[in-house]
Amino acid sequence: MLQFEIDKRSCTQCGACSMDCPARIIAMKDSGYPSIEPEKEATCYRCEHCLAICPTGSVSILGLKPSQSLPLAGGYPDPQALETLIKGRRSVRSYTGENLDPALFQRLLDVAWHAPTGVNSRQVLFTVLDEKEKVAALRDEVMEGLVRLHREGLMPKGSEYFVRFIEIWEKYKVDIIFRNAPHLLVTSAPKHVACPKEDCVIAMSYFELFAQSNGVGTLWNGLAKWAIDDLVPEAKKRLGIPEDHSIGYAMVFGKPAVRYARTVQHSGALINRAMQ
Repeated sequence: MLQFEIDKRSCTQCGACSMDCPARIIAMKDSGYPSIEPEKEATCYRCEHCLAICPTGSVSILGLKPSQSLPLAGGYPDPQALETLIKGRRSVRSYTGENLDPALFQRLLDVAWHAPTGVNSRQVLFTVLDEKEKVAALRDEVMEGLVRLHREGLMPKGSEYFVRFIEIWEKYKVDIIFRNAPHLLVTSAPKHVACPKEDCVIAMSYFELFAQSNGVGTLWNGLAKWAIDDLVPEAKKRLGIPEDHSIGYAMVFGKPAVRYARTVQHSGALINRAMQ
């Protein structure tokens, strides 16, 4: 049941919810109020556009009340501040090693989970290591697997660059892959959804920007992703990532041990103005 409900005391019968419904299932009935026929409920996208667009907060759906949502008026960041955040985002490779506050950790995940997904599938799974001891344990297991592949001459073609990282680890115990970060995030989604890997990368992008706005450093970690997904697959099982999932990417994060003072200066965007 969609639990599509209209507060007739405040509804102005403007029809905004009906006009903006992507599935086109909300109709303005003879009574003048919007409704959804029971036989059309199965085609609802569960996008909550109707709840979001109602100017008087008269629409509830899926058991969700508009009073529990954040108002948008005056709540968006200043464009200059958002530009600075995007341009000032840096890949952080040095961390204090301190665990994040659990409340902040949870908030980062909850906000990032609002990222858009194909067909509003909302199937992105956040697999996280929330303590530095857990990341260290995974790192040791992954490095052990990589060392074994190297010694037995089983390193797959195209992955030879890992050899240098393995040698540095064996000789100096310097962690080039996980960077001694206290936390790890791996995004995955079921292979059967419309665009699993794209959904994962979009969610991680949202996570990164919100994390950095909270003073949390992040690193898109292709090395960790490839090690877990391709070279030491037992690590994927150890993390509890479902077998029918595609891994989108991996990211390490935590309190940064470095502070950047300004944005960098890239050249202009590559633009193809098509159909001119």
